Amino acid sequence: MNGAVRAVVRMGIYVGAKVYFIHEGYQGMVDGGDNIKEATWESVSSMLQVGGTVIGSARCKAFRTHEGRLKAAHNLVQRHITNLCVIGGDGSLTGANLFREEWSSLLDELQEQGLIDAEAARANSKLHIVGMVGSIDNDFCGTDMTIGTDSALHRIIEVVDAIMTTAQSHQRTFVLEVMGRHCGYLALVSALACGADWVFIPEMPPADGWEDDMCQKLSESRSRGSRLNIIIVAEGAIDRHGLQITSGFVKDLVVRCLGFDTRVTILGHVQRGGTPSAFDRILASRMGVEAVLALLEASTNTPACVVSLVGNQAVRLPLMECVQMTQEVQKAMDEKKFDEAVRLRGRSFQNNLNTYRLLSHRRADSDSFNVAVMNVGAPAAGMNAAVRSAVRVGISEGHKMFAVSDGFEGFYKGQVREIKWGDVGVCNQCPANAAYVGLLELSSGRAKYEELCIPMCMLPATISNNVPGTDLSIGADTSLNAIVETCDRIKQSASGTKRRVFIIETMGGYCGYLATVGGLAAGADAVYIYEEPFDIRDLQANVEHLTHKMKTSIQRGLVLRNENCNENFTTDFIYQLYSEEGRGVFDCRMNVLGHMQQGGAPSPFDRNFGTKVAAKAVQWISRTLKDSYKGGRVFTSSEDTACLLGMRRRALVFQPVSQLRDETDFVHRIPKEQWWLKLRPLMKILAKYKTSYDVSDLGQLEHVTRIQPKESDASSAI
Repeated sequence: MNGAVRAVVRMGIYVGAKVYFIHEGYQGMVDGGDNIKEATWESVSSMLQVGGTVIGSARCKAFRTHEGRLKAAHNLVQRHITNLCVIGGDGSLTGANLFREEWSSLLDELQEQGLIDAEAARANSKLHIVGMVGSIDNDFCGTDMTIGTDSALHRIIEVVDAIMTTAQSHQRTFVLEVMGRHCGYLALVSALACGADWVFIPEMPPADGWEDDMCQKLSESRSRGSRLNIIIVAEGAIDRHGLQITSGFVKDLVVRCLGFDTRVTILGHVQRGGTPSAFDRILASRMGVEAVLALLEASTNTPACVVSLVGNQAVRLPLMECVQMTQEVQKAMDEKKFDEAVRLRGRSFQNNLNTYRLLSHRRADSDSFNVAVMNVGAPAAGMNAAVRSAVRVGISEGHKMFAVSDGFEGFYKGQVREIKWGDVGVCNQCPANAAYVGLLELSSGRAKYEELCIPMCMLPATISNNVPGTDLSIGADTSLNAIVETCDRIKQSASGTKRRVFIIETMGGYCGYLATVGGLAAGADAVYIYEEPFDIRDLQANVEHLTHKMKTSIQRGLVLRNENCNENFTTDFIYQLYSEEGRGVFDCRMNVLGHMQQGGAPSPFDRNFGTKVAAKAVQWISRTLKDSYKGGRVFTSSEDTACLLGMRRRALVFQPVSQLRDETDFVHRIPKEQWWLKLRPLMKILAKYKTSYDVSDLGQLEHVTRIQPKESDASSAI
């Protein structure tokens, strides 16, 4: 939430508005006084890396009463506040909408009581509201992700990874209880990310007799050589009759029926705390800027809106449409219409649930086709999750699955072996990148070699996020988190010193994604990339900007440089320049992050992304194999059977690699057009540079119903 607060304050000041903090939520609005203070540029410095919200939040009974809302209106009118940005859950946002609907009558009442005059009522006649959803449960309809959810998943997966080492050492079963009283998103996605044996969520209670089914599954897993079992329980989990399923009950059941050494871990409020993930910082920053633009563009007839994320695109949706759909989910669950509840949760939730089901139920079909999985190129965290998913979905589809070792070199040397269900039990480490150029070569070789006339699908996996045809690549999120965590530590190291600027070099080849998005998440003052050429005058302007900044209360600076941004302006050159020009005002330190950006345990996003795209790819391969099987053999040479599966704005799309050729700069190994470049002005605005602020994705109000897919829609959100 702090990232959102920071973005709203800085964007608001940037466009010439006066911005106020309201401390302690609606309680502060009702109480007024020092709870409502004007915000400055400096007052939101150094808060990106802080969890929670520095302006506080509180439950407020007074705001639920008419008298409380009247006091709140009086406090806002006194300060001429006519635009409200509310960050909270559906309760907070519903309260904001009610406040807006009552605004005119509240002003009339204040005028009657003599608390405001007619001029004040006229000047403050309209209240505009925009919402951003801050909730770790991801339980708000209309958005694929809410602010805080990804960070909560990080806390859960950190615990799961730690538990796994204990469980494997001692052959234990762990029952993990996670938050989610009314929504099973955290439980479902963490189960998908860690390969849990069983998951309980409120939206989809298990069928009667689940106790025997679960125990049989755990027993089969042990008999295949697995040394651990993980069961994840959402705190609101219920059975088909509405009775609660507790973690304690599940543990007692496993001990009684199987005699397994079983432990319960209840995560509780650990999930709400900690440092925000890179994804959450970027999401909050994008949403905060979009919220200010929505307020600026609001007219008298514009309904209160909420800024949402659909796929990789920020959209504005009517607030009450989202609230009503969110309430319909609970109504469907109360009426035991569980399929309807899952549908109302949206396509992202549905896709997660379908993928989990696909991966957790092994079908003993006869072998249909032989399908191989291979990794090519440099390491990218999350590819093991993709391999696990591909193998298990392939086996479920009835295919014999093979693993190719050591990429193309292993391929031509014949290093191919069959891989079974149990061989990919737990995949949370890190192999490598599937090669776009390699697939182009294979598909062009079809004219010469009939053996290559088979379906081929590539999953983009590279920390650089430089593959054409996709907004996101497996591994990039993990790398971003490594960069952001390191930048946080580096900035913290200067807390005892006066005025210091850090020059940090990131990886990425010629692609500036890691530097730009890492800079946005870490609060960088300048980011140098190949895609945006710069000269000595730009460097000088950046130094002067930092010199001016250092004369305020902000005494730390952060500059990121992509490794190949300029062959002459090297990291060392920039360090020397800043050191010389900043002499007497600030000193400098230089860090080259290097290969630490490629390592570490994959983030929840990369595990989930890898798992889902691999499942979708194998299903596509399975269909294409059947369609191209004629006369006792598989043969296909059409260009749409050699594809890349990528995230394009709102959906996962299969694209023939031959068609992506024109979109590629092969010399520098980057796409000719890159969506994230539009985040550059946003980053500069938040660092106080003068630039164009046309950074909105669409700027138009949409409707929730329009982004709900039809039953037959093959596209799926992340």
